[in-house]
Amino acid sequence: MKNILLLVCLCLLAFQPAKDKVDLIVVNANVYTVDSGFTKAEAFAVQNGKFIAVGTSAEIQAKYTSDNIVNAQGKTITPGLIDAHCHFFGLGRKQQVVDLTGTKSYNEVLERVKAFQESQPKDFILGSGWDQNDWEVKEFPTKEKLDALFPDTPVALVRIDGHALLVNQKALDRAGIGVDTKVEGGEIVKQDGKLTGVLVDNPMDMVYAVIPGGDRASQTKALKDAERICLDYGLTTVNDAGLDRSTIELIDSLHQTGDLSIRVYAMVGAWESNLEYYLKRKPYKTERLNVRSVKVYGDGALGSRGAALREPYSDMPGHFGAMVTPVSQIEDLAQSIAKTDFQMNTHAIGDSANVVVLRAYEKALKGQKNRRWKVEHAQIISPENFDYFKNGIIPSVQPTHATSDMYWAKDRIGEEREKGAYAYKTLLDKAGTIALGTDFPVEQVNPLLTFYAAVARKDLEDYPKGGYRIKEALTREETLKGMTLWAAYSNFEEDEKGSVEVGKFADFVVYSDNLMEVPIEKVPEIKVEQTFVNGKRLH
Repeated sequence: MKNILLLVCLCLLAFQPAKDKVDLIVVNANVYTVDSGFTKAEAFAVQNGKFIAVGTSAEIQAKYTSDNIVNAQGKTITPGLIDAHCHFFGLGRKQQVVDLTGTKSYNEVLERVKAFQESQPKDFILGSGWDQNDWEVKEFPTKEKLDALFPDTPVALVRIDGHALLVNQKALDRAGIGVDTKVEGGEIVKQDGKLTGVLVDNPMDMVYAVIPGGDRASQTKALKDAERICLDYGLTTVNDAGLDRSTIELIDSLHQTGDLSIRVYAMVGAWESNLEYYLKRKPYKTERLNVRSVKVYGDGALGSRGAALREPYSDMPGHFGAMVTPVSQIEDLAQSIAKTDFQMNTHAIGDSANVVVLRAYEKALKGQKNRRWKVEHAQIISPENFDYFKNGIIPSVQPTHATSDMYWAKDRIGEEREKGAYAYKTLLDKAGTIALGTDFPVEQVNPLLTFYAAVARKDLEDYPKGGYRIKEALTREETLKGMTLWAAYSNFEEDEKGSVEVGKFADFVVYSDNLMEVPIEKVPEIKVEQTFVNGKRLH
């Protein structure tokens, strides 16, 4: 009898189907798939860099085997996070200059610059991150102290938003800027008829033109430094908002050699040489690089009073801000880009800039469907202009801008205009989709701060009670979609990323806690424990 039972068992084993061997299996997880039904799963299998099965742990283990099995022990997993608007290369470059983020006074700025120059002397000193709104004296600084400290070395310190530059006299001389210099689309700030050293928007380009360019080694290091930081925070795709051809080609080269793994959606900066090259060609696409959009600057930033408003600034009578790109040029660009396969993504902060961009889009895209053009920031919208977003225009916004600006936004624009500012829920209701990013290094890289700001509308000190204009908050589900599937959709990439589904790239993130269920104030404390790209753990 024992021999018969043994024979039966052997026969049953012989007829069991063999399991397919795969590159990776993840089991016992709490997976938010972000598929069309926002369903949850326990496990998935990965082969050749893509998800090939998603289901329960029992289902996956019954069909697949692997030398690489990850027991997630109940940890939460989401698709890889996408930053829909950032400055990836700029983040890397920032690691190579004086970091002025968080300075509480102009004197602290000067101390950091002095210490940096003493530790690693430069022929041209660069820094970034100052914000006069964080200082006790909330006025633009002037160059006299910089001139005294560095009479013979040019210095250029960019404001945190990238729309104002403080330079010393040596840098002004190098750039050929004098009291009579005039540049449209910005301001050369003067006081009592003298240069203060502050340049807003377009005049900054005169200084940038004389800054020595970095060599390939320093540029490569910048990209790899930025990748390391981003992967640590669970970002697997970044939308770099404004790159030149040489940087895009360097990114492609590093992808091809395997020296860079993060996926990049590269917005081509709308400079003449870039437009001349790219608009004559089809979009360029690999598995890790997508070049199919043009980044245009509409106006400046609210913090430096460069955002273009329809009525004067509430705290500066007679001042309207400025269009960085003239209205006629934005309209011409829209017409030109509409004749190509490229997407147009335009920076618009003020209500005047937003309506200019929205009207240009409507006119250029008449009769065209599924172009997915974006308004980057969409920060202040007049009530009657929200309906433009019903026509397939995608708002690409940065929730931490709301919580950074909320302390002084009403001073700048007044109570009535503030009703149409940072209006993420209204934008989502009109557009049906919304893409979320950070604008780093203007804001911090951490996408969990984006999640928190979108849902709670508060700072990390729990201010204000009840949330800033809380009616414009997004739900957690909407926020996660905005950081994954909707961001992918805005890039024409929803069929390859943005959710944990069969056939898509196996980009995913493992967290220390459940961002969808913990008390919202705990979300900023959550850590990214592992980041996977193409099924390979990179963090």
